[in-house]
Amino acid sequence: MTKEERHNAILEQLLKTDAILVSDLSDRLQVSSVTIRKDLTDLEKAGKLYRSHGKAIAINPFAGNRTVNEKEKLYPEEKYNIGMEAAKFIEPNDSIILASGTTIHAFAHCIKPAHKLTVVSASLQASIALSQEDNIDIIQLGGMLRHSSESVVGEYSESILAGCSFSKLFMGVDGIDLDFGFTTTDMREAHLNQQMMKAAQKTIVLADASKFGRRGFAKISNMEDVDVIITDAHIKAMDKLRIEEMGIELVIVGAEA
Repeated sequence: MTKEERHNAILEQLLKTDAILVSDLSDRLQVSSVTIRKDLTDLEKAGKLYRSHGKAIAINPFAGNRTVNEKEKLYPEEKYNIGMEAAKFIEPNDSIILASGTTIHAFAHCIKPAHKLTVVSASLQASIALSQEDNIDIIQLGGMLRHSSESVVGEYSESILAGCSFSKLFMGVDGIDLDFGFTTTDMREAHLNQQMMKAAQKTIVLADASKFGRRGFAKISNMEDVDVIITDAHIKAMDKLRIEEMGIELVIVGAEA
């Protein structure tokens, strides 16, 4: 088997499984592990896969810190559909927290309550969107502004949460690794999210399917600390099964759901 044939075989296998061990590739292709590692190095340099702990992964698992403008161009339809579904979770007399992220921005545009609703928001864009609704009382958290997310972080934000109790937290994330948990790219944001979770009776994560299998720099929580995940129909069947086995409520939106 030529080098090119091995490369094609490796990439074909990753299309089926997302990740594969060096030892498995060595057995499958009948070459040494040294040869496989060299092949993976070449493919990684070409941007076709990512290497991690003795295995090859189809995508880079680490989430980068993109700006709001960049993120809003990604999966806008899926984010809107997720937002519409999340709005169904709002009930009369709710007091809710909105964290940050473009899926939370999309969600804010979907909130049209016929009853009074109290919202505490870390996101400037979400607060602006909600300001058009007369039935919503908005408390904008203060603190240090993160330019990339147009949201606030820091102890001033956390001090408001300490004296309140909320029915629900709606939270966006940068990564969902089923073994590691929920993550974001900023340590300060992760800490604020943790305080939000402590103040809320229920945590609902809004995340399009591209967030699965990725990790941000800072961990927010373990998987079992979240009550509901709302995502789109592109979620992989094996991820769906594992989440349901964890006892987390999984809501899938979109035509294929």
